[in-house]
Amino acid sequence: MVNRGSCAGFRRGCRDMTSANKPQVVNVELTAEEVVDYLQSHPEFFEQHQSLLDGLRIPHRTGGVGAVSLIERQVATLRKKNQQLERKLRDLVDIARTNDELADKVHVLATALMAAGSRTHVVEVAEEMLRSSFNADQSVLVLFEWTDGEFDEFIRHGRFLRTVSRDDTALSPFKTFLKGSESRCGKIRDTQRKFLFADDADDIGSAALVPLGENASSGFLAIGSRDAEYFNPGMSMDFLGRLGDLLGCALAVR
Repeated sequence: MVNRGSCAGFRRGCRDMTSANKPQVVNVELTAEEVVDYLQSHPEFFEQHQSLLDGLRIPHRTGGVGAVSLIERQVATLRKKNQQLERKLRDLVDIARTNDELADKVHVLATALMAAGSRTHVVEVAEEMLRSSFNADQSVLVLFEWTDGEFDEFIRHGRFLRTVSRDDTALSPFKTFLKGSESRCGKIRDTQRKFLFADDADDIGSAALVPLGENASSGFLAIGSRDAEYFNPGMSMDFLGRLGDLLGCALAVR
């Protein structure tokens, strides 16, 4: 005859033994910092557990009221970076194309100046090239050295050339510029605009001043634009410097 109490006790004993043999689970709550540290130390984690990606959600801060998966957010971020790189590449290509065009125009100008037989012809070439090839809204060549009567005919038929003594008081607004040998770009003072462009002074928004020779020994070239931002202090001066060197040398050797 089986003793029911003994069987019940035996079953309770088995359950107790089974519970004792089970590993105890300790609830340890990880901090956000620990999770971040772990993921940084194991960047391959999501590659090994790709199924987790489908369940992850983060706020979509670029618009919309829903949520997107981490991969979608990563794709959006990469697409944005790619668009930025494409814009930069297009800008670089445009700059390179512009530089190539300028180099060609400078080459044409150089050959034309070399072929000029006189200083008057040099001035004519410079005026024509600045207007037709370099699209100058206004340009003025100021010369400090000239022979009496050398440019009289040219001056009577245009406003491109100005002949003036270097110590003329009318040049006082350019005093600082004339002491240097570097081109300058940007907005110029009213007195400078009035001296250079006379009746058209109010139409000039920005200008480039290019010395001819060391410390503008021969004079300087002024190129004006109606666009206030066309000539600005941040633009490259290489092209203007080469233009001044070419024109200065052409005038000096004639």
